[in-house]
This record gives sequence, structure tokens and C-alpha cells, in this order.
Amino acid sequence: MNTSRKLLLFGYGNPSRGDDALGPSLVARIELLKLGHIECQNDMQLQVEHIMDFIERDQIMFIDADLSCTEPFVFSKVAAAKDNSYTTHAMTPHTVLHIYQEVYRQKPPPAYLLRIRGYHFALCEELSAKARINLEEAIKLVSKLCHIGSFEIKCKA
Repeated sequence: MNTSRKLLLFGYGNPSRGDDALGPSLVARIELLKLGHIECQNDMQLQVEHIMDFIERDQIMFIDADLSCTEPFVFSKVAAAKDNSYTTHAMTPHTVLHIYQEVYRQKPPPAYLLRIRGYHFALCEELSAKARINLEEAIKLVSKLCHIGSFEIKCKA
């Protein structure tokens, strides 16, 4: 186990919109493990200001709900790339990493995206039963990676 690495779990989504709470829910559960080498953060969406949270991190994992991915989740590596999300109220992990690279003139830490399959995103809904099952599967993966001390596994690009 490599606990000397500084890892960041970053869950985002709106807890008031049903399955959109999957990212923050997962991070909250991992936070209960009180792993000193893991920093846990949540927000409703990714913003430019979040690049400051990536400083001195060895790896980052973004966690979000996704209506279109396969069940129970999809885990992939994320690269810095400019897209049009920087002009909207919701940025992609690719764009936030790109902005980090532009501002700090260095490559961002290795980053990964865990997209957990969600189904219902209406306002004032709770997590759906199917999303809860997917969440439990995702927690198993993230817990294992956190205990290993690395998010780097063979994953689809």
C-alpha cells in the first residue's frame, strides 16, 4: 500500500437532483474511512477555481453521475483538453485539467473519471434503487484503489 501519495477524490453533482448525487455520495462514503492520504471534496459542478485543489496532488479521481454510460460504472483516464465547457456553468474534467496546464505551465497530475450510471435526475428526488446498486459497486472499486494508494489501473482510454 502506497499511502505516501497525495490523492484527491472529487465528486460533483447536485444532491437535490436524484441520481445526480452519486458523485458526492461516493466521496462521502469514502471520507468515512478516514484515510490520511486521501483528500475528499464535493461540489455541485467543476469550476475554474478547482485547479488550485490539484496543486501538489499525485493523482485525481473525478466522480460523477452519468445517464449514458454502461452499468454499473465506467472508469477511464482523463487528459487535459480544451473544449467548449469553459464557457458554460458546468465544466468537464478535461477542461479543468487544460486550464490547470495553462495557468501553471505544467502538466496536471494524472487524472481519472469514474462515471456512475444514474437514471433519474429530477429535482427533489432521492437516489433510485438501481443507482444505489451501482453506487455500491463503485464504492468497492474506489475503496480498493484508495487502500492501494493509487488510482492507476488498466482502464479504457
